[in-house]
Amino acid sequence: MRDDHTYGGPGGELRCQDLVELVTLHLEGGLGDRDRARFAAHLDACEGCRAYLDQMRRTIWLTGQLGPPRLLAEERAQLLALFGALGGQI
Repeated sequence: MRDDHTYGGPGGELRCQDLVELVTLHLEGGLGDRDRARFAAHLDACEGCRAYLDQMRRTIWLTGQLGPPRLLAEERAQLLALFGALGGQI
């Protein structure tokens, strides 16, 4: 977000920075009624914060699609040899 505007409704105002700090709680359903109302009122008025929330949702969705890295047998053997050579030094 490029601005730090303040938007809100009957529950009080919320700055863009405040919204950013509440995004995780919002996505996890952890906001109380008052903060949820302030969050929604801010989103209604702030295009930048709507875009930010959408980016966060997309990032979460995309990272949930990633699988574990796959190593070739030769790469795995090389890594195990390197770790073995360290002899517990890490």
